[in-house]
Amino acid sequence: MTRPRAEHGSALVEVTWLTLLLLVPLVYFVLSVFDVQRAAFGTSAAARAAGRAYVLSPDQQTAHQRALEAASVALRDQGLDLSAADLRISCEPSASACLQPGSVVTVSLDVEVALPLMPDVFAGQPPSIRVGSEHRAPYGTFREAR
Repeated sequence: MTRPRAEHGSALVEVTWLTLLLLVPLVYFVLSVFDVQRAAFGTSAAARAAGRAYVLSPDQQTAHQRALEAASVALRDQGLDLSAADLRISCEPSASACLQPGSVVTVSLDVEVALPLMPDVFAGQPPSIRVGSEHRAPYGTFREAR
């Protein structure tokens, strides 16, 4: 007769393997979601700040610089960098009448967020997710034309 084999200590091994197989990917997923959410909040705040800075500027030459600086500060607060190509500003009804009564300034911002803890083995660029935001800032119908 053979004795049944004792299973002392096998629960510890099973819990360890399940932790490695399930908990580590879950933690990575949560970290990735937090990074993307941080970027989404940052782009939304940056687009809003850029729109307000543009509309409150004295002329169109300084308006673009102020909008770029305001967006850059808002993104830096969230740990992101802004390049001038990521920020696009357009005006309605025409590009020459941005700071005229009744006009609307539209600020679009797209930022690329690198996924955390990913190596640069993919052609020198880590995998990333693109996050964008758009804000429309009305100049106001009853304001002075600049």
